[in-house]
Amino acid sequence: MRVLITGTQGFVGLHLAQALRRVCGDATIIATGKTPGEHPLLGAVSALDVTDPNAVKVEITRYQPTHVVNLAGLAAPAVAASDPKTAWQVHVQGVLNLASAILDEAPQCWLFNVGSGLVYGDSAKPGLPLDETALLAPVDEYAVTKAAADLALGALTRRGLRSIRFRPFNHFGPGQAETFVIPAFAMQIAQIEVGLAEPIIRVGNLDAERDFLDVRDVVNAYALAVRSADTMQAPGIILNIASGTPQRIGDILEQLLGQSRVAITVEQDPARLRPSDLPRILGDATRARRTLGWAPAHTFDDTLAAVLDDCRARVLATARSRRA
Repeated sequence: MRVLITGTQGFVGLHLAQALRRVCGDATIIATGKTPGEHPLLGAVSALDVTDPNAVKVEITRYQPTHVVNLAGLAAPAVAASDPKTAWQVHVQGVLNLASAILDEAPQCWLFNVGSGLVYGDSAKPGLPLDETALLAPVDEYAVTKAAADLALGALTRRGLRSIRFRPFNHFGPGQAETFVIPAFAMQIAQIEVGLAEPIIRVGNLDAERDFLDVRDVVNAYALAVRSADTMQAPGIILNIASGTPQRIGDILEQLLGQSRVAITVEQDPARLRPSDLPRILGDATRARRTLGWAPAHTFDDTLAAVLDDCRARVLATARSRRA
C-alpha cells in the first residue's frame, strides 16, 4: 500500500499522517505539498502543485500510488472569496489533474477527495440533517468550487476512476488557524488572559448552529477508507463525515468564556454580521458509519478545552520569543 497525500503541510495533514500510521501501519506514505519541506512525522515533503498537470503526472508515474488522499485546497471560505481564481484552479483543476493522471498512469489507484459539507448550501435551510442525497446548492465561492470537483469526479467514475468523495462538516482541534471561529475565540481569550488585548471580544452572528467534529475523528474516517477501499465495491461513493449534533456558536463562546481566567465582555460588531449565514448546517453520516464502521471517538467538550489550552501555549511561546 502506497498512499500519496497532497496538502500534507496543512492542519489536517499532520493528523492524517497519525491516523494512517495507526490504522494502516504498514503503508508507505508519500508526503507532498505546495513547497518542499519537512513533516514532523513523515520527514521530507516533496513539492507538488496540483494545478500543474505535468507535475502531477510525473509524481503519479514516479510513485505509482495505490491511494491518493487529496487535502490540497484553500483553507477557508473567506480565503476563497478573496481569491476566487485560485479557488477554481486548486479545487477544480487540481482535482481534475489528479484524476487524469491516475486514469492514465495508475488506473488501479483510489482517489480520495476531501470536499466539504458546505456544498449543500441552501439545502440546509430547513435545518434538518443532510445526507448524501441532498441537493447540492452552494452559496459561496468555496462551496461552489468544492461542489464542481465533486460532480466532476462522479462523472469520471464512468471512465473507470476509483474514487471516494468525502464531504466533511466543520472540524477543529489544536493547531487550527484563527480564520476559523473556534480557534479565533480561543486565541482572543488566551491573549486577553496575559494582557495582550483588551478584555472585549467582538462577534458577529452567534445564533448560527454548525456540526463540529474533532479533526482526529475526521481523519480516522479517511484512514479507515484507505484500509477498506478495495472491499467497498462502490467506486464514486459519497460519504458525509459529521457528528449529527448542532452546536450554537454563541453557546460555544459562552463555554470558552466559562474557562477563561479573567472577565471578558462580548460586543456585537455589525461589520462581522453575514446576512447569508444559514441558520443551521447539520450532517447525517449514517452511510459512513455503516460503510466504514466509523464513529466519532472524541467529545466536543474535551476538544474545545484542548483548543483553548493550545492557544494559551502558543500565546506564551510567542511572548517568550519576543522577550528572548
